[in-house]
Amino acid sequence: MKQNLMRCLPLAFSALLLGSAVQAQDKTASQLSTWSIGVNAGVLSPISPLGGKNDFSNWKSDLGYGLYIKKQLTPYFSLRLDGVRGKLKGDNSEPFDSGVAITGPISGFETSLEYSGSLNAVVNLFNISMFNNNSAVQLYASGGAGLAGYKVKTSTNGGGLADYAGGKTISELIIPVGLGAKFKVAEKVNLDLGWTVNFVDGDNLDGTYRGSNDKYNYAYAGLEFSLGQGKQLAWHNPVALTYDEALKAKQTADALKGDLDAQKAENARLKAEVGALSTDSDGDGVSDKFDKCPGTPAGIVVDGSGCPLKVPVPVVQEKVIITEADRKVVADAIKNLEFDLGKSTIRAKSHATLDRVAALLVEKNFSLKLAGHTDNTGSAALNKRLSKDRAEAVKGYLVAKGANPSRIEATGYGLEQPIASNKTAAGRQKNRRVEFTLF
Repeated sequence: MKQNLMRCLPLAFSALLLGSAVQAQDKTASQLSTWSIGVNAGVLSPISPLGGKNDFSNWKSDLGYGLYIKKQLTPYFSLRLDGVRGKLKGDNSEPFDSGVAITGPISGFETSLEYSGSLNAVVNLFNISMFNNNSAVQLYASGGAGLAGYKVKTSTNGGGLADYAGGKTISELIIPVGLGAKFKVAEKVNLDLGWTVNFVDGDNLDGTYRGSNDKYNYAYAGLEFSLGQGKQLAWHNPVALTYDEALKAKQTADALKGDLDAQKAENARLKAEVGALSTDSDGDGVSDKFDKCPGTPAGIVVDGSGCPLKVPVPVVQEKVIITEADRKVVADAIKNLEFDLGKSTIRAKSHATLDRVAALLVEKNFSLKLAGHTDNTGSAALNKRLSKDRAEAVKGYLVAKGANPSRIEATGYGLEQPIASNKTAAGRQKNRRVEFTLF
């Protein structure tokens, strides 16, 4: 058993690292501090209040000290690698409480605990409060297994101490079981009070065989220091965090619902405006909203205000000259044109550049072709309709700013004419566009 334990103990630290790797997959825990180290000092004594026989009637307390490294896997559970050193002493200078005196050649002992290493599972015991993310006091229980190495000296009939077993270091399996309490004194520092009973797999801790395994206990006080950034996972309350996240999610949902209702109202208003702009009762090419002469007979040539031309004007084919400045106005409008996701609603940030395009069309009487395109997300029919609606929305906006509707053509091509690959987000962004062509 001892040989197997000695093979396993070097893997204890690997177990801590493995626990860290598993826990790293937890997003919430990865934002909290999970590693810590502790130092402590206290009293070592060669007895156990949990029962069993003591080999010597007069046990003595002596100084012990230790350190540990701990990996907190969840708020409730951790793995801790402990090390303790110190001395254990006792003699038969007085009888047991029962009045029975101890007889035998060995009258006293002194054991030097050269090393004591154990891997312990620690379970935190604390009340969960729905409204507190972190507590300040907690109880814990621990249990594990390890290896202790010690040298024993014994005295005979009150004489001086002599080496036991030739002064060799004896190694035995130990089973530590303990309780403790922690108090958070700072964000990264805890006061640690604990008590551990160590059961030894042997009856040679005090150099005397009396038919039962030996044991010793260690009562200590120390400080634990949290490593890394973030609050300590050991003090973290996931139930309260879940409550907070649910509350935040509800608040976000309420805010989004308000935004959605406001957007629906805005869409209805814009739809009404676009409908008014597209209505041409007399069919003269000028919408009713801008038609100053409604009811014009069919076939009558009208001007931009919808009124008949009093004198036939010969058609003069003017040469259209488009300058680089004109092209830049259109390019800026294309670059800044944005719609709400999956809709034909033009966002307010696009209005300024569209206003400059409308002014250009009014000033120079250019013709404009609007071609709407989409990526391949969704059905072909839906994309066809969406691209057409977006082109019409741009036309409606320009006409509302005074552009001649008869000189603006709006067409939707859907996903038929991509300019980039639809396999990447960047490519799909390029394909969602409305092209402006001046002529």
